[in-house]
Amino acid sequence: MKQRGTGGGRSSSGKPSAGEGAGVRSEPAPARPKIDKASANDRSWDVVIAADKVAALNLAPVSHETEARLDRYIALLREWQAKTNLVAPSTLPYLWTRHIADSLQLVALAPSAKRWADLGSGGGFAGIVLACAMAGTAGASVHLVERIAKKAAFLREAGRVTTSPGVVHLAEIGDNVDRITGPVDCVTARALAPLHQLIGFAEPLMRRGAKALFLKGQDVESELTEATKYWNIQPQLHHSLTGDGWIVELASVERRG
Repeated sequence: MKQRGTGGGRSSSGKPSAGEGAGVRSEPAPARPKIDKASANDRSWDVVIAADKVAALNLAPVSHETEARLDRYIALLREWQAKTNLVAPSTLPYLWTRHIADSLQLVALAPSAKRWADLGSGGGFAGIVLACAMAGTAGASVHLVERIAKKAAFLREAGRVTTSPGVVHLAEIGDNVDRITGPVDCVTARALAPLHQLIGFAEPLMRRGAKALFLKGQDVESELTEATKYWNIQPQLHHSLTGDGWIVELASVERRG
C-alpha cells in the first residue's frame, strides 16, 4: 500500500495520528447530561440545548453575526423536525456540539476557502453551517447537493431565514457534481457514503482545483485501506473536535489503473 501523508500514520495506541500543523485541537467532547425523551420543541430541552451551545462555541468560536444566523437555523430545524426527519432524534438535545461545531471545524482546515460544495447536505450539515459562517465573506458561496426533495426544500428555507450564500441543487449526488459552475475551493461530505465512493463523487471538482474534507467516524482506517484499492491518495487526518471521529483531507486524487 502506498505510504500515506503526514496524517495517515498510526499512533502508539493503534489509532490514526492527526496531521502535523493541522491547527485542530484534540479536546474531549463535552459531557452530555441525560434527559428524558421529548419532542424537538419541548421547552424542557431548552436548558440542555443552551448549555450545549456554550460548549460548542467554546470548541468552534464564531462572530456574533454568525451565531445569530445559527440560532435562526436551529430554531427552524427544530420546527421542521416535527414533520421531516432531518437529524437523528437522539442528537436533538446536542445539536450544537454534535452537528454545528462538527461542521464549523472545517472552516479552520480551509481558512482561505470561500467557495464550497457540500455533498448530501441532508439537514444542512455541513452545508448550511458553512454558509452561515461564510455569509460575511465577499464572494462566498456554498453549493448544497441533496437528492431528497423535502430536505432540499428545508435547505432553501434555511438559506432564506439565515440570509446565507447557499445554492441548493436537488439532484442525485453523482449526476450533479460536475454541473456545478464556477470555481470551488473545498468539497465536503458528512455521513454520506464510504470514502472510496466520496472520492468518486468529488473527483470532478478536485480536478478543477478543489481540496476535499470528509468527516468520518472511528473506522476511518479501514475506509482508507479500501479507498487505496481504487485511488492513489495522500491523506492527511485531523482528529475531530467533537468526538472520536476524523476528518480526511485530500489535496488531490488519481484513479488507479
